[in-house]
Amino acid sequence: MKLTVIITAGGIGKRMGSDIPKQFLLLQTKPVLMHTIQQFYDYNDDFEIIVSLPVEYIEFWKDLCFKYNFVIEHSIVEGGRERYHSIKNALKEANGDLVFVHDAVRPLVSKETIRKAEDCATQFGSAIPALPLKDSLRKKAMTDSKHVNRAEFWTVQTPQVFLKNTLENAYKLPFSSEITDDASLIERLGENIYLSEGNEENIKLTTPFDMKVAEFLVGKLMD
Repeated sequence: MKLTVIITAGGIGKRMGSDIPKQFLLLQTKPVLMHTIQQFYDYNDDFEIIVSLPVEYIEFWKDLCFKYNFVIEHSIVEGGRERYHSIKNALKEANGDLVFVHDAVRPLVSKETIRKAEDCATQFGSAIPALPLKDSLRKKAMTDSKHVNRAEFWTVQTPQVFLKNTLENAYKLPFSSEITDDASLIERLGENIYLSEGNEENIKLTTPFDMKVAEFLVGKLMD
């Protein structure tokens, strides 16, 4: 079964407080996005890799690839106004039977997480890496708060994986601000969503603190 991964790198990362988008920030020896691409290539060097980038940063990325001698084959598509539009653009170029959609700023996704997502999607048609919550939860009301059973909730990661035809049908639905990820769009088709096991290191780099954690984890992996 042919595999495609769409790596969404369209954000500008305001919460990171950087002059450049967070996917281009240096993580140890190379930019974050290069780490992310490397993880999928190392898992399967036949992966079709498609990167969605803001149009104004496409040449910037190409210059980074030259600077760091980054030669893993990948194609680039222009990002859209929202994540929804970026993935819709990238889907036009996808040739895989299974399509993985992954955040560019999750460079620590493990090969085991990718494998489990592939196995789950191959069997059931969809997969979302997820982990059970560790912290207690409370639901905030106007003047009160109530305990929520954390066993009923999971924290969601990427890559989210779907059969290509299913994902294409989902992206024929109109855009809505209520769509927070691919799974929420797939659910609108009436499709079931299946969970696979994620990995704790697979954090999304959003703040400077996240970068410090990632620096430490990458450093441990390089030891």
